Amino acid sequence: MKKSLVGGGAVILVAAAVALAFWVNRDRGDDLPSWIAGANGRLEATRIDIATKYAGRLEALDAREGDVVAAGDVIGRMDSTEVRTQLAAAQAARARAESAVARAAAETEARGVRASLAQIELKHTQGLRGDDLVSPVELSRRRLQAQGEAAAVSAAEAATGEARAAQAEAQAQIARVESVLADMTLRAPVAGRVEYRIVETGAVLPAGGRVLTLLDTSDVSMTVFLPSRVSGRLKLGQEARIVMDGMDDVVFPATVTFVAGEAQFTPKYVETRSERDKLMYRVKLRIPEDVARRHAPLLKAGMTGNGYVNVDHEGDWPRRLEARLPRE
Repeated sequence: MKKSLVGGGAVILVAAAVALAFWVNRDRGDDLPSWIAGANGRLEATRIDIATKYAGRLEALDAREGDVVAAGDVIGRMDSTEVRTQLAAAQAARARAESAVARAAAETEARGVRASLAQIELKHTQGLRGDDLVSPVELSRRRLQAQGEAAAVSAAEAATGEARAAQAEAQAQIARVESVLADMTLRAPVAGRVEYRIVETGAVLPAGGRVLTLLDTSDVSMTVFLPSRVSGRLKLGQEARIVMDGMDDVVFPATVTFVAGEAQFTPKYVETRSERDKLMYRVKLRIPEDVARRHAPLLKAGMTGNGYVNVDHEGDWPRRLEARLPRE
């Protein structure tokens, strides 16, 4: 009798343990509510090719694969010896143009003084001629002298304009060369992680030659393929979830940012509903920028996981798919 009581108690305990385990783990299994759909996928990050704008030799490449860089960080430098020589020549041309402007301006001022004096003498001679104190020839001479000085002023002003134009051209040339010189320094356009070094220091590259590939760690998404009965009910901007393999206790929030208009996998016949249900559409789930940026070390392109969408926009997420971010 005692043995049977012990055996019965053991059965009850086992049954209770099974029931408790089912209750605790009911939201942690593979079964999902009818309004939740999921599919596996891989993390993707926007790839940016860092390339040279001008042909030349790669003098230095500081960034290594896996390095995290901030926007504007220097990641490499092209040999700029020739460009610096061009800059020195342009600066010398500007100095010459500035000297020419100064000389032309001084000449214009001097010619203006002479023209003013010639006008004064002409008026004085005209008065004397009215009193018949000078000959008509003298008056004509003064008039021609005044006209010549006025023409000299115009010529000096034109020379000044040409000198200023040369100065502006020299300044523009300096700006162009400085722009080229700035482009010889390779900088990260966005914050991200270096994925590949395509070339090494010393390589001679053509214009547009790729140096390395950068992953934008703020633009992380997962592409999943869902059947037409699910994708057709999705709205752009609605909530989604991403769970990475090996991080079952972490649930990243996401949003639906793209739903393909054409099926990716199409059966041979689509006349029946069952065949149409086999149509699979590409759906993109994007992690918010601030979340992706904060957890960039964990979110690596190529990682596998599962993406989930809420087909019933008013339905609650099951407990195991409530957003839970990693501890920072």
